[in-house]
Amino acid sequence: MSEVSEIDEAEWALWSGFVAMHNHLARELDRRLQRDAGISQGDYGVLLTLFKAPEHQLRPSALGEKIGWEKSRLSHQLTRMANRGLVERIEHDTDARGTLVVLTKAGRLALLKAMRDHAMAIRSLFLDQLEPHEKQALADASSRVLARLAAPAPVVE
Repeated sequence: MSEVSEIDEAEWALWSGFVAMHNHLARELDRRLQRDAGISQGDYGVLLTLFKAPEHQLRPSALGEKIGWEKSRLSHQLTRMANRGLVERIEHDTDARGTLVVLTKAGRLALLKAMRDHAMAIRSLFLDQLEPHEKQALADASSRVLARLAAPAPVVE
């Protein structure tokens, strides 16, 4: 792997295109979720994570870790979702240290309503635009970048 150096024009164009694509895609997926299911991308991420969790519940810290959000962002999101009846905060039965976030029946129904249309939007806007070799290259690159981000930062002396 080469030393980190200045980014050339082609690399800036690649980066700018990637960022623009990501931002436009996320905005359009969010717009469609709002229109079709009445939930946001943030709602969807929380609901899906809880849906996949054992007993459809998690500690807030575990939920934040799984979706990659900071504590304050998650807290605000959960408050909005609890006010709409999508999730519930309950005291942990066996551990007095905290609460659990639980998927409600309304949250489960909202998620199930959104899943099919959301998957179809991801397919038509993103997956269908890629050739099989591009999908594999993107999957490989994503894995490497995520592994690099998860690695401890090098010590600079």
